[in-house]
Amino acid sequence: MKHIIEVNGIKCYAHHGCLPEETAIGGHYLVNIEMHTNFAIAAHEDDLTKTIDYVVVNRIVVEEMATPSKLIEHVGQRIVNRLKKELKTVEKIRVKVVKISPPINGDVDNVAIIIEE
Repeated sequence: MKHIIEVNGIKCYAHHGCLPEETAIGGHYLVNIEMHTNFAIAAHEDDLTKTIDYVVVNRIVVEEMATPSKLIEHVGQRIVNRLKKELKTVEKIRVKVVKISPPINGDVDNVAIIIEE
């Protein structure tokens, strides 16, 4: 059986970027998390302790996004590492970090990185 939990559209204001202005001013980000796990017991017993708590996922993302990085690739990997470390039932994970309106000398809605492990 395949079980997937998603926590999508985690909104963060953070200070990531290579340019000094980016780290000083900050910008808007969205983070999407997909985790493969087995929540059959939780579904049967209606027990939060037998599955992944969305509150914990959100807390980890917010905490990691609060630590400035030059690259969203770096912060994305930190998020993956923390989720895997703290949520022992995660079998597979996908993290997408989206930087809204990046300063890349063009009219671009966003840039994003995706990490799958």
